[in-house]
Amino acid sequence: MIVVNFSHPLSEEQIGQIEQITGQPVKKVLEIHSQIDPQESLEDQVLRMVDQVQLSAEEWQNAPILINPPSLNFTALMLVGDLHGRMGFFPAFLRLRPVKGALPPRFEVAEVLDLHSIREKARLRRSERRGG
Repeated sequence: MIVVNFSHPLSEEQIGQIEQITGQPVKKVLEIHSQIDPQESLEDQVLRMVDQVQLSAEEWQNAPILINPPSLNFTALMLVGDLHGRMGFFPAFLRLRPVKGALPPRFEVAEVLDLHSIREKARLRRSERRGG
């Protein structure tokens, strides 16, 4: 699996948690700088961020990819739109959470969010409300 990290660097412990949750080895972690300038176009900045990811069009569409999104919500939203266009589907995303009581603060992998699956379930609910 390839992890594309648009957030803080992942620790070896977090990478191990990803492997445990997904049941797949992490073969590569691509670290992408995601700090933005609030005075510039967000779309342009996100496109430049994703363009830094050294993956071919074939890899974007076929490789097992997991995304650790940036923490700034608007940047993450733009990223989802761009990635869907490149990949042809919604990618899976990591959700990290603070480790309770940890000093200094640490984060652990809470879950993998499968946006494609969430979308498909929502489509089923939409059809059920229409009556079939």
